[in-house]
Amino acid sequence: MGQYKFLALDIDGTVTNSKKEITPAVKAEIRRLQEEGIPVALVSGRPAPGIRHVAAELEFSKYNCYVLAFNGGKIIDSRTNKVVYSQAIPVELAHEVCRVAKDYDVAVVTYRGDEIISTDPENEYTGIEAYVTKMPVCGVKDMEKELDYDPDKFLFVAEPAYLESIMPEVQKRFEGRLNIFRSEPFFMEIVPMGIDKAKSLDRLLTTLGMDSSNLVACGDGFNDVSMVDYAGMGVAMANGCAETKAVANYIAPSNDEDGVADAIRRFF
Repeated sequence: MGQYKFLALDIDGTVTNSKKEITPAVKAEIRRLQEEGIPVALVSGRPAPGIRHVAAELEFSKYNCYVLAFNGGKIIDSRTNKVVYSQAIPVELAHEVCRVAKDYDVAVVTYRGDEIISTDPENEYTGIEAYVTKMPVCGVKDMEKELDYDPDKFLFVAEPAYLESIMPEVQKRFEGRLNIFRSEPFFMEIVPMGIDKAKSLDRLLTTLGMDSSNLVACGDGFNDVSMVDYAGMGVAMANGCAETKAVANYIAPSNDEDGVADAIRRFF
């Protein structure tokens, strides 16, 4: 076996094309790795229920595969369905996040079981999250009052220019307590401190007796920068953002041109 022994894949804009479909070529190359015993992980900002149908389509439960949901805040062994790592936001800190959302007049989204809860269920960006994850949305008037548990993460959803303008201030308010970044221009991700895709992959690889030199990681978005930079072979999609491309070792064809299949053939 060669140097690369583990494949990590972002979902949206990477594994799926612009129609949110996994093409036959991409599916075939992932299956080849699965049958060769090479672990494959879906690493996404999506909640775990929002990844379930993608993992099922790729038959993850039959192979040595993993799901890293919430940007790695929850790691699930797909063969056993066991949660092998989980870190959430303490409820007291979550309440503070809700108050900050009010301060900046942004819609806030989080998750409860298999549903999305949102202070603005009709917001177009909340709708995008629902469409992508295939999860129902429940509207709530006061998010803080709804939270009697430790949520896995939050999204602040708003116009991209406005989110960009407020992000430095929000980051400063939670400095040293929460990790805050954008996954899409209209999504500000708020996750536990120490959670990002690279750190979570490092945790998993360590338990498997591997390290970053064994990893090929493919991504396109802002929240993929850390894992593409961390990987021994970091792959950015041609449709990816400039920040991800800047740290990549290789630029693959776009998600509409079977870019993941190209990367697998090239490095495995």
